[in-house]
Amino acid sequence: MSQAIVQAALDEAAAALSALRADAAAMAAISQAGERIAQSLRAGGRVFSCGNGGSLCDAMHFAEEMSGRFRADRPAYAAIAITDPGHMSCVANDYGYEQVFARYVQAHGRAGDVLLAISTSGSSPNILAAARSARERSLAVIAMTGRPGSALAALADLTICTPAGRWADRVQELHIKVIHILIELVEHHLGPARGGMPPSTP
Repeated sequence: MSQAIVQAALDEAAAALSALRADAAAMAAISQAGERIAQSLRAGGRVFSCGNGGSLCDAMHFAEEMSGRFRADRPAYAAIAITDPGHMSCVANDYGYEQVFARYVQAHGRAGDVLLAISTSGSSPNILAAARSARERSLAVIAMTGRPGSALAALADLTICTPAGRWADRVQELHIKVIHILIELVEHHLGPARGGMPPSTP
């Protein structure tokens, strides 16, 4: 019985990955998102990331591998996950949890920066508020969701929607794959002069 559960889980995960690989719109959005983040960093901008629960862990994972290290040594990239406990507890207490990410964007976001907004449902109120604040301050908004046609997608410049079915954990499994690809793309676009990988030749 346990082995059947394991096999079914792996089969479902494999099907979700195959669906992503076959989704031309998602593949194009991933490519464009990597280029957009690299453009911002090249111009001296920063990328902020946010999410709730597992998506917050994904936002942190993205930022630490950008500012720290992914696969090879290179200069640190300006990436910040919105996780400061003092800020979040203060804002949640004074304004409500819906504003914890938006207030941070209002304080630190500048025109030309990027917000990577992660929400499996695409409807989390605090992520939507952050996206609105980002747009008001001329940040590019890249959304990562698991449902097409979401409220978050309507606020985003680019939306990466992973077609993983009805379970949030399958969406998150694809999100972490996309995050790693985004970092690889950033390193590719920035090139050796900025610590990335050299562009491939045809």
